[in-house]
Amino acid sequence: MIITGVAVCLVVLLGAGFYSTRKVRGDTGNFLLAGRSLGAPVIAVLLMSQVIDSNATLGSADLSAAFGFWAGAAMPLGIAVSVLLVGLFFAKKLRATGVVTLPEYFGQRFGRSTEITASVLTVVSFGILLAGNLVALGYLLEYFLGLNYTIAVLVIIPFVLAYTMAGGMFASVYTGMVQFAVMVVGIISLLVWVAAGPGFSSPEGLGIGNLGQLTDPAQGAAINWATIVALGLGNLVAIDLMQRVFSAKSPHAAQRACFSAATGILLLCVPLSFVALAAVSIVGDSAADAPILYVLLGQYTPQWLSILVLSGLVTASLTTISGILLSTATVLVRNIFRVGGEHAAMSSDVMKATRWAMLPMAALGAIVALRVPQTGILLTLTFDLLLASLVVPFILGLFWTRGDGVAVAAAAIVGIGVRVGFFVLTPTIYGVDNTLLYIPNDLVSADVDGWTTFLAVIVSLMVYVGVALVRRPTPTPIPAATSGPEKELIAV
Repeated sequence: MIITGVAVCLVVLLGAGFYSTRKVRGDTGNFLLAGRSLGAPVIAVLLMSQVIDSNATLGSADLSAAFGFWAGAAMPLGIAVSVLLVGLFFAKKLRATGVVTLPEYFGQRFGRSTEITASVLTVVSFGILLAGNLVALGYLLEYFLGLNYTIAVLVIIPFVLAYTMAGGMFASVYTGMVQFAVMVVGIISLLVWVAAGPGFSSPEGLGIGNLGQLTDPAQGAAINWATIVALGLGNLVAIDLMQRVFSAKSPHAAQRACFSAATGILLLCVPLSFVALAAVSIVGDSAADAPILYVLLGQYTPQWLSILVLSGLVTASLTTISGILLSTATVLVRNIFRVGGEHAAMSSDVMKATRWAMLPMAALGAIVALRVPQTGILLTLTFDLLLASLVVPFILGLFWTRGDGVAVAAAAIVGIGVRVGFFVLTPTIYGVDNTLLYIPNDLVSADVDGWTTFLAVIVSLMVYVGVALVRRPTPTPIPAATSGPEKELIAV
């Protein structure tokens, strides 16, 4: 019954995705950025879907149940901080430039080599993020349908590819509106059910009042703060977030959307950590081999509630996957391979090339999902890598005229080198076993987990500022507004 209800929701989602093809009308600008026609409420919904997908929600719930309230709440708190910062300092400024992708900003500010560097780093990082959502959906099909996990992951990919390749950004818009409506009702209903039934409770030492989770490294404080910082700052260079900002009909609409989304994330997602803690007492030991939220919804909640929440989680994940496929494929086509030349956004070849470029991205996501079947951790790891490499050049590049491509390259190479170096030497990733790429050694212990996030970004900052001060001021100006997305950026 539960799967039947979710399947009906997916049919509606697929229908909405294919209906969006009518909005594209063969126009590349419509396919990539929905014609830059989206209002603040729509953009806000799309931004919120990033954190209420099954990757983030399941990851947050599992972390809360295992390590405490603040371990799980750190994820929505970090993303809310990020979206708020985008609204305060970046949305209006970047939307006014008329760029199509975030790496295009790096190219205009620092040069072609930096554009390629930013493109490669963001595409690889978002391949990891894509994998996180595939993991969560794979677990869902495995738990509720009994499918083999590998088969489940491979089944999901053609489904989401179908409507994304058809509708582009409009597909994300239409499916995003469907999932948001379902998810809001589902989350509120779940909170009411727990409050009216089993009641909110928390195991000893894991509740919101145990502030040792934020002050004591032995209780995971370093990891929890690293999660907040990695998501709060690393998400500033999220290409799917920025593509949605660039799709706003005006700079003011983009800014308002960010403020609304940050508020919605806090109101909708942080309370789920209370649900996860209550679920520990409700489900007992039955959640040992499955995500705790799936066990709660599969065995304890009323079927109608299970259908609502699971439908919302599935559609949110598919919306996120759709946005990742579109944004990464756009970067591959426009910024790395330059299909259509300098004015790729207006080229008739771009839409076709973007659709084909989604295929290797889907393959990359599947490989990582099969290699690292972890929810939540992959989300944090994505932005941890971006924080170590691109965040400092992005922020200082917008507000400081010093610094050029050499400074960016130095900061990115050293920052990512430090982060990846510790990554392969540390036996854990944000508190879970490092099964992705660990080299056994006696030099680095699990005690540095979390701290290396701060070390990498501090090193990146020092290198960028140092190189920028040593070299002459860059002659490349900060990008300014243009009259349209297809025109060259005009320097100020």
